[in-house]
Amino acid sequence: MISRFRERWETLDWDDLTLQINSKTAADVEQALHRGMLTLEDFMALLSPAASHYIEPMAQKAQQLTRQRFGHAVGFYVPLYLSNLCANDCTYCGFSMSNRIKRKTLDESEIINECETIRKIGFDSLLLVTGEHQTKVGMDYFRRYLPIIRHYFSSLMMEVQPLSTEEYRELKILGLDGVMVYQETYHEPTYQLHHLKGKKQDFHWRLETPERLGQAGVDKIGLGALIGLSSSWRTDCYMLAEHLLYLQQHYWQSRYSISFPRLRPCAGGIEPASLMNDAELVQLICAFRLLAPNVELSLSTRESPYFRDHVVPLAINNVSAGSKTQPGGYADSKAELEQFSPHDNRSATEVAQALMQAGLQPVWKDWDRYLGR
Repeated sequence: MISRFRERWETLDWDDLTLQINSKTAADVEQALHRGMLTLEDFMALLSPAASHYIEPMAQKAQQLTRQRFGHAVGFYVPLYLSNLCANDCTYCGFSMSNRIKRKTLDESEIINECETIRKIGFDSLLLVTGEHQTKVGMDYFRRYLPIIRHYFSSLMMEVQPLSTEEYRELKILGLDGVMVYQETYHEPTYQLHHLKGKKQDFHWRLETPERLGQAGVDKIGLGALIGLSSSWRTDCYMLAEHLLYLQQHYWQSRYSISFPRLRPCAGGIEPASLMNDAELVQLICAFRLLAPNVELSLSTRESPYFRDHVVPLAINNVSAGSKTQPGGYADSKAELEQFSPHDNRSATEVAQALMQAGLQPVWKDWDRYLGR
């Protein structure tokens, strides 16, 4: 299958886009800030270095739009790592097959133990995460355990290897609500540089995954680029915006989520190719809120408590809390199995209290399946 977004992506020249972004002026930024509905050209201006002097008005407008669209509610979710087995060799990931770490895949009793522990904390929205291992943690594994996990939670998402449209349709019937699939980088040469072995080397199979999700009727599709992997986070995030708007136009029945992962320390990890400071991340988050006011913007425990406490009130409406990034981490924490080290290590209760002190309302559960399609 050749996706239509792939055809659009093939027209986007990385170097030309980088030049365009860096050439934006203060006048371009001011024009974007005064426009009601942003164009991609406006978004490019808000991503640009010129917009670094306009973060305060960007943040004010982003916060206003966020309150209008989402009120004071901030959704809470938690990742459950089912396995750290992986058949890929990726330079930036702690689960990479070349890393000499202990491997673990949860069995039925361990999964039930994790689910019961997480429910006692208060979570009702779960993100299932695995390494990418088709044979041992593939469809047979998901068919067996997804219904068991679904019994405990009203909202169930996955971040696993890309699957076919038919497989996504089957998982939806089994209780799947959403899938997070990050392209990592939209710059194919950089992508190939960091994906050394395994099926994840197939850049285009991954690029086409959100369209397969849309075709399968999956309710929520999560997108993102791994900030710091390519030489220009601005260009990567511009292409991410192109991808988002294409999907919204062609698969409008699905909801969309944007995440902002920055490279974090992990076993065998690499140094970022481009650095993004905290102010630039605020700029990026606000730019996406101004471009797509109705889209869910999510911030994980990769970021520090200080950063999250100050930025969530501006434009974020979905957060993880109390995250463990290793299989079995909630019932029995084993740090040596981690994918990466979270920066915000506070408990979910502590994060919720911080949000309430900021005038926000943590939402542990916000829907039931009988209310959906």
